[in-house]
Amino acid sequence: MTYTIAAFYRFVRVSEPADLKDQMLSLFRESDLLGTMLIAPEGINGTMAGSAATIDRLLDTLSAYIGLDRSEVKFSTSEESPFQRLKFKVKSEIITFRNVSIDPTKPGQYVEPRQWDALISDPEVLVLDTRNTYETEIGTFNGAVTPPLDTFSDFVTYVRENLDAEKHRKVAMFCTGGIRCEKASAFMLQEGFEEVYHLRGGILRYLEQMPKEESKWRGGCYVFDERISVDHDTFEAER
Repeated sequence: MTYTIAAFYRFVRVSEPADLKDQMLSLFRESDLLGTMLIAPEGINGTMAGSAATIDRLLDTLSAYIGLDRSEVKFSTSEESPFQRLKFKVKSEIITFRNVSIDPTKPGQYVEPRQWDALISDPEVLVLDTRNTYETEIGTFNGAVTPPLDTFSDFVTYVRENLDAEKHRKVAMFCTGGIRCEKASAFMLQEGFEEVYHLRGGILRYLEQMPKEESKWRGGCYVFDERISVDHDTFEAER
């Protein structure tokens, strides 16, 4: 069958993550749903695959339970199963910033894919790739700074040792699906950076919406499933 793949996250207060995990398992254990969803007090984060009908049911359930907006979900398709198992995991965070307290519900300013190229073309804007080095090596945006990050938590050290809120007055960040740069934008605001932007929906939404001939993206985008990477051509075929 053709698998519909949905990548999603939402920062929202979840009072009983273990209860939500049990509810999701009871609803989807016997279905064709595959992939992993993380559940934490700060929200949910997942990439899951299944038939179109199953993915519709999943998103309807998440909309009812935690207010997930379907317009924020990134979709793609695959003729082969991108995952082998179904997993719902309870975590302390859905994206980890070790030893730093952050309120991810207070992020920077969203930038839509169609407005992104104009923003990062501004010479006064520092463009930061918040992904790990093994991801940035296969593709990134023209002119982006790629900090040497082994883990997302290294971003904290990089900012504190290399950036200056007085000097870097405009900062624009991006990541694969939007979750890392959204949480990073909340951190930077807490650190005193005044004008902080992040790409809504991340690289995946950008590749989905922007024509290849107009794009400032170069290379491939690493994804955490058996496809390994995607690019503009992946989404051109689905338009």
